[in-house]
Amino acid sequence: MNDSSWGAPPQAGYWGPSDQGPARGAAPAGPAYDAHNAQHTRPMPIVPDVPEHGGDQDDDRGAARLSGPLFRDEPFRDENPSAQPYAAVPQNPEPMSDVPQPEPRPQKKSAGRDLGAAIGVGLGLGVVIVASLFVVKAVFVGVIAVAVVVGLWELTKRLDERKGIKAPLVPLALGGAAMVVAGYVRGAEGAWVAMALTALAVLVWRMTEPPEGYLKDVTAGVFAAFYVPFLATFVAMMLTAQDGPWRVLTFLVLTVVSDTGAYAVGWRFGRKKLAPRISPGKTREGLLGAVAFAMVAGALCMEFLIDDGSWWQGLLLGLAVAASATLGDLGESMIKRDLGIKDMGTLLPGHGGIMDRLDSLLPTAPVVWLLLVIFVGSG
Repeated sequence: MNDSSWGAPPQAGYWGPSDQGPARGAAPAGPAYDAHNAQHTRPMPIVPDVPEHGGDQDDDRGAARLSGPLFRDEPFRDENPSAQPYAAVPQNPEPMSDVPQPEPRPQKKSAGRDLGAAIGVGLGLGVVIVASLFVVKAVFVGVIAVAVVVGLWELTKRLDERKGIKAPLVPLALGGAAMVVAGYVRGAEGAWVAMALTALAVLVWRMTEPPEGYLKDVTAGVFAAFYVPFLATFVAMMLTAQDGPWRVLTFLVLTVVSDTGAYAVGWRFGRKKLAPRISPGKTREGLLGAVAFAMVAGALCMEFLIDDGSWWQGLLLGLAVAASATLGDLGESMIKRDLGIKDMGTLLPGHGGIMDRLDSLLPTAPVVWLLLVIFVGSG
């Protein structure tokens, strides 16, 4: 214990100088000593007399005395028998960086979205789609048209906000809805005619504004007309077959299962990036999961839902769906990365916008329509 750390004045019982000589090893006593050393030393505090070992220090009176490593010349002892004594601590301990530190607890992987909201919204959309699909076909065509118009609004709004591209929304929305209806009523021929008229309407509508930026605006408008309503028209054309609702249901199930398989396998086992510059979250393991899940689901759907379908056809259909759905997802990720945004919209909690749900559905629709026509006919 460092004596200089105490500042209490001397009191009775102080082991200091006296007329009787040094006390217990203290410096020589006397006036000279007192006068000289009083300026250079500070007295120690009073420490109560401690009885010698073997006395009555263990009785009730001994509880009042001071003890411990700061008051007794004994090493510090921890409750752990293997602990080192206090006096054995090295003067220059090694840096703490050399001491093994406990490994941090692994962080749980996060889905990145509100899964509760995403599941709730997904189930709600599924109920609306299935109900309209098997009750009245025309109602489901209306659902497709509404989704197309909202998707076009999200896409054109983001193009304007991020790039200053003003694709005309009015001719796109009217032409897109007409395109879906024409595909349902007149088939592929009606869809192509409506697509051509929509592109012409975009060119003419943009002429009412100044010519600056005309080329980029109409190019974006024609692209939007093809990307959203024209590809969605193939869903309406699937619906025209005798087993049309089951074909559309197969298309929806395979696309959702493919996305689910990619997410589940990629989240748990994903290590190797699939396209890091486009979508860093996608992995090759996730793609394999999408293929496996979609092929199994395709075999079951073709065997039990589609008239004259076969399980081996379902395997090929599932493989094609996994490829087209992945490419569609990457395609929209490329658009969003170019625009510098995460989601196309905020309409659907936990999902983003309508376009964030149509990204894998739109390019998959013509693939499923064509393969079903090849395998079982147009119906």
